[in-house]
Amino acid sequence: MAEFDWLLLTALSWGALALAAWAFVDALTRPANAFVATGKLTKAGWLGIVALAAAIIWFFGLMSFLGLPAIIAAIVYLVDVRPAVRGLPRGNSW
Repeated sequence: MAEFDWLLLTALSWGALALAAWAFVDALTRPANAFVATGKLTKAGWLGIVALAAAIIWFFGLMSFLGLPAIIAAIVYLVDVRPAVRGLPRGNSW
């Protein structure tokens, strides 16, 4: 039973790390003016938040004191900020 618990926790930790990395890469590829245009925090702010979340999950783990707030920050970006920023066109369109 202990092996199953370890396996489940390891899978959840890697999944949380992948989620935070996805949020970071997505924020990196979005244009900076889209964040301001939608009334969200700046691109640099979100990059810092999701990078810090990924670092916390990597170094301290998902079950640490800061693990839950870190995964919540990545989820907030993916659920709230990403759809708003994704809806805007990229660059100059003719």
